[in-house]
Amino acid sequence: MEISTAALFIGVGFLISWLTIPFILKKCGTLADSHKSRKFHHTHKIPVPRFGGLALVIAFVVMAGLALYLFPNPDRTSVRLTILFTSLAMFGLGFADDLRPLGARKKLVGQILIAGAAFYFGIQITSFKNPITQEVYSLGILGLPVTVLWLVAMTNLINLIDGIDGLAGGVALMLMLLLMYVGFSASMPFPILCTAGMAGALLGFLYYNFPPAKIYLGDGGAYFLGFLIGVLSINSSHKGTIAAAMIAPIFALALPITDVSLAILRRGLRGLPIFRPDRKHIHHRLQEFGNSRRRTVLVLYAVSLLFLGVAFGIFVLAKNWMPLLFGAFFLGLLALSRSFKFRWDWFSIGKVFGNSLEMRKEVQYVLQMARWLELEAERCDSIDSLWNDYKFMLRKVNFCKVELQLDATPYVWKSLTEKPGPLLEVSHDLRGNHHMVMSFWASEENCSLKQFELMSELMAEAWMKATCKWQAIHELPLQIDGKTVGETKSPSRSETPNYVPDSSSLHRVPASVEVIRKSV
Repeated sequence: MEISTAALFIGVGFLISWLTIPFILKKCGTLADSHKSRKFHHTHKIPVPRFGGLALVIAFVVMAGLALYLFPNPDRTSVRLTILFTSLAMFGLGFADDLRPLGARKKLVGQILIAGAAFYFGIQITSFKNPITQEVYSLGILGLPVTVLWLVAMTNLINLIDGIDGLAGGVALMLMLLLMYVGFSASMPFPILCTAGMAGALLGFLYYNFPPAKIYLGDGGAYFLGFLIGVLSINSSHKGTIAAAMIAPIFALALPITDVSLAILRRGLRGLPIFRPDRKHIHHRLQEFGNSRRRTVLVLYAVSLLFLGVAFGIFVLAKNWMPLLFGAFFLGLLALSRSFKFRWDWFSIGKVFGNSLEMRKEVQYVLQMARWLELEAERCDSIDSLWNDYKFMLRKVNFCKVELQLDATPYVWKSLTEKPGPLLEVSHDLRGNHHMVMSFWASEENCSLKQFELMSELMAEAWMKATCKWQAIHELPLQIDGKTVGETKSPSRSETPNYVPDSSSLHRVPASVEVIRKSV
């Protein structure tokens, strides 16, 4: 196949995506961010549609159809149609979740079933080749679980790295170009044209998704891209052998894989759901150091390209060059980390263990209360009743004051049992139909800074989810009668005089939106 044909497909894919997205923005703008509960960890100021995957799917269907027509191959038609229909099925699963949450278990079962269907119809990993020694090992009956694991892992990896504008689309673009190169090496026209068309479509998508994003991939787009990369890498590998087509994506995603693995470890140690979103990922850390979204994305692009270069080197250079290649790789990574103030102590597992185990019980307790509050939202006739239930929750934790700013109107809860002294303070911007900011205060003697930060985040998220549930049922605006309500003491604490926090004794800690740190 000539390179000019692939270039033509890149151009057509770009035009389809670039021209389709404005239509999607016009028609689907009112459905932007329909998941109210997801907004707590988002930082965008205005709703952003999550249906960018539609444009990519339209481009893929057109490109795959053209490839089937221009380069027919009766012996491979079944496999090609399997790639087409299973990729569309995975998109449908994610798109259904974009419209209405399905739950993690249902989505995982759906992903396994789709991956199993792909294996049944010919997308199979049957052997493994050592890229250093070139020795081939047959997988036998392990081929099914290995194939399913590979496809499900790739599907979710692209979704998990879609945490900042342009990141998932940019990494997917790199992988499509890589798979196009592998297709040329193996003289496989269908993978070449599909990856070329998707590379062009991703360029058109990134025009609208690069910071500040006007549209997001959504779960549908992320699932589709991850699964498509997975099946094409299997299809492009020689006779089902894991070679460059499958090793390279792992290297290209090495940084996101590390980030996601540590996030799961961090959440598990603290007693949080492992798939719960947070703002502790690498791209969040880079932004905390003053990097803009664009600069952060470019840094992560550079690191991904560095990993991808190592993957190419493994298969292009001779074995004797491997030590030099890895040495150059780590020197380049060190230079990047120094240039962008990257802190390797974020990856200190021992530190995570030491700081997290002690708060597991407290976190589990708060999560159970948050679930109770969400259930109570279905039974409360008024938002005042829900606010009273929320104050019951506040009595069970170590806060001395909580203030809710609801459409610029303050509602305050105060504990009567806190002793004067240095206080910690944090504020969370709750994004929804109303402008809400919730601020928390706690004594330094009662909890550590990290524990206070996490507890306040969980409590703020609990209130947001409960109010969203209440509004969905009653379709009424949020309005609380009383502005300032004093509280009685907790039964487990001794009574002390009422204490109003002094602004001169506050520590402000990092929150989900704006951070201000103030010394005692």
